[in-house]
Amino acid sequence: MDDDGLLDDGLEDDSGALMRAVGRQVKLWREDAGMTQAELGTALGYSEEMISAVERGRRLPKPNLLERADEVLGAGGKIKAMVKEVAEARYPRKVRSLARVEGEAVEINAYENHNLHGLLQTETHARALFRMRRPFLGDEVVERGVAGRIARQSILGQPGAPVFGFVQEEVTLRRPLGEREAHREQLKRLLEIGELRNVELQVMPTNRTDHAGMGGPLQLLKLRNGRTLGHVEVHGYARSIPDAREVQRLEIQYGIIRAQALTPRESLEFIEKLLGET
Repeated sequence: MDDDGLLDDGLEDDSGALMRAVGRQVKLWREDAGMTQAELGTALGYSEEMISAVERGRRLPKPNLLERADEVLGAGGKIKAMVKEVAEARYPRKVRSLARVEGEAVEINAYENHNLHGLLQTETHARALFRMRRPFLGDEVVERGVAGRIARQSILGQPGAPVFGFVQEEVTLRRPLGEREAHREQLKRLLEIGELRNVELQVMPTNRTDHAGMGGPLQLLKLRNGRTLGHVEVHGYARSIPDAREVQRLEIQYGIIRAQALTPRESLEFIEKLLGET
């Protein structure tokens, strides 16, 4: 489970309206300043084609383009005021939705049997996963997906962060996505995250003869309002589970999975050993 599909499927985005609105503002301020697209591009260090694409709502501008345009065009902060919305819109819609739910959580628990949880992945690991998607994703879609996934990880160590519980199947740690150094980088990242005070990272050994997680990955989010949401996903098809009875079943299942896995300390020792062998 790549977990980005908690509230929405696919990498499609709803940023089109914002792109067009930003483009209109840039065009109006440029024309008011008496500048051509080529002249503005030169002043900002961008091509005329880029300025044209931004004004037509075809390209989402980087925040620094808007900040510089605000200064060059004398917009008095009116263009710069859109920087936050544009920065957020660079990530897929479902990533923004997921980040909002995670921001409302006091506890997040997840069991993964095929992929590393998105909050645990390095940028290189995440990029390799997106590039393995079939049918293939375009480079821009891949990079937006990677950026959104990495941006979400800031929640791990921020003040007031949720308590996290991750149970990872052993195979997710052994699968060498990318080059050897990329694999080592990922294992080191797991060790770093596993040492955080609000994170319990556990490994489920492959040789377990009794395993409560054979039904597949699952996720549980306990929210500040007292509700708990469940989530299951397979092949990109995600289902959020708000029903209390169904959530209770997942909670029981997750509790058994956690009990069957290695302890957090044993898990870190296992990862350290695996790192030494890689």
